[in-house]
Amino acid sequence: MEINSGDYEKWIGKSESTTDELTLSPLNAMAATMDKNLTNFQPGDKIPELWHWLFFLEPAPQAKIAKDGHPKRGEFLPPIPLPRRMWAGSRFDFIRPLKAGERVERNSIIKNVEIKEGRSGVLAFVSVLHEISDDTGIALSEEHNIVYRDNPSSKSSSPSTKKAPNNSDYSRYITPDPVFLFRYSALTFNGHRIHYDREYVTKEEGYPGLIVHGPLLATLLIDSFAEQQPKFKITKFNFKAIHPVFDLHPFKVCGLNANLENKASLWIEDHKGNLCMQSEIFGEE
Repeated sequence: MEINSGDYEKWIGKSESTTDELTLSPLNAMAATMDKNLTNFQPGDKIPELWHWLFFLEPAPQAKIAKDGHPKRGEFLPPIPLPRRMWAGSRFDFIRPLKAGERVERNSIIKNVEIKEGRSGVLAFVSVLHEISDDTGIALSEEHNIVYRDNPSSKSSSPSTKKAPNNSDYSRYITPDPVFLFRYSALTFNGHRIHYDREYVTKEEGYPGLIVHGPLLATLLIDSFAEQQPKFKITKFNFKAIHPVFDLHPFKVCGLNANLENKASLWIEDHKGNLCMQSEIFGEE
């Protein structure tokens, strides 16, 4: 499929704004899904990093849902005609904690649209900047990278893999059963069928099993680090998806403690020892 990046230049700079209230019910439900002891948030409590994804949800009408379960493109995101859509990664600046119960605003702008030719065919990358503000100003900044790609052909080679590091300071196993994935999809109002519809993901998109959400993996990474170093103030975080994680086997959440430069490396490792997601945390004691 031939795609011209010039066709999507008019989307660069497109913006939208929305407000939301950081209500308690989704936070309590997320805490239960993550097996947290704290399942009774109160107004003013700090919201854990990345739990802002429970808010600013896109309630698209059912009539505007595409075959893959996502809202149809062409309104805010460009209508790129590639069937697979994946969360490639994000970069965050945590300026100030978000608090339960407060009303906040999110301003979003499309920063770039880029078309590339990869080993498996045409790839389209869309970069979106989100800035969430409270009464004082910007509290959180996120640059979100989305990748679109074609379904694999019968001649496509298997994606290359890279072995995960073997020097973690801590690790934990996660069993990504379908109920866990469904609950996270429900909490984030994510209709993408690759996370809960096994027939669709195996027959339509050619994957061997349900795919664990990239944002969920990132949340597990930052959550595990926060449990290990509860006094460490996280100011920056980034992650990059390397290889899909499927619900067919347990996977490992691994990390190193912060070094003298207040930087830590974290990663997700699958049952074969492959590196599936890598990330970095920056902050201060």
